[in-house]
Amino acid sequence: MPVDVLAEVLANTRLSSDCQILALAAPEIAAQTRPGQFVMVKAASGTDPLLRRPFSVFEILRDRTGTVIGLSLLSRRVGVTTGQLFDMEPGARVACLGPLGRAFTLADPPAEAWMVAGGVGLAPFATLAETLAARGVPLTLFLGGRCAADLFCLDLFERLGARLSLATEDGSVGHHGIVTEPLTRALAARPASQPVSIYACGPEPMLAAVGRIAAEHGRPAELAMERIMGCGVGGCYSCVVRVRDAIGRTRFVRSCLEGPVFKGEDIVWD
Repeated sequence: MPVDVLAEVLANTRLSSDCQILALAAPEIAAQTRPGQFVMVKAASGTDPLLRRPFSVFEILRDRTGTVIGLSLLSRRVGVTTGQLFDMEPGARVACLGPLGRAFTLADPPAEAWMVAGGVGLAPFATLAETLAARGVPLTLFLGGRCAADLFCLDLFERLGARLSLATEDGSVGHHGIVTEPLTRALAARPASQPVSIYACGPEPMLAAVGRIAAEHGRPAELAMERIMGCGVGGCYSCVVRVRDAIGRTRFVRSCLEGPVFKGEDIVWD
């Protein structure tokens, strides 16, 4: 069950001039969180902004004994809430509600897990990678950004044994282009007899492309949708996603309840 806590900031690691990892003491939430779930956060006690904002849980934090002590959030400063979070120092307090939403379906060996992220779309994949590595699932991270400075936390994924496939639009690191291009090449080269599960998070045009590419190669894909949410608990209907059911009918569902993770084949993009 989701819980609402006033979480203390444990650390604020600024990765660049606008990106950060914020560590929060919220063990009650972290102990329940599954990969792909999110929290609703309010960084200030005033009315600007009035509503909380959703953030994927990046890491589950543990002390030296392995006891869960909190969670972290990966975010980019783009608005009021993310600006407030960026400026926070240890000891500050953040209202945090969670865990919320539908989690990823976990792959099992011998299937491989391929994670496709654009920029801070990396956010749900630290917990996923850690969980899958513990299950013995081979990992590949396809990570794209505008330039090398947009590619974060590569050492974290390398420690978990993930193979990295990087892409930058300016060609400063890895493939010169967008991240779906090396994904397409990798799928084309992979025999159909070798199973792979695809997970993606990032801008919606990227998610639509990943869903299409996965379907063309007959591979399952789960997409974490980055929708604006007003409440996170299904009350405001601000985060609807159009989906197709098993007999081809379309309907709108609330991402905060039936997502944020959806099967790629179920989403109707146009």
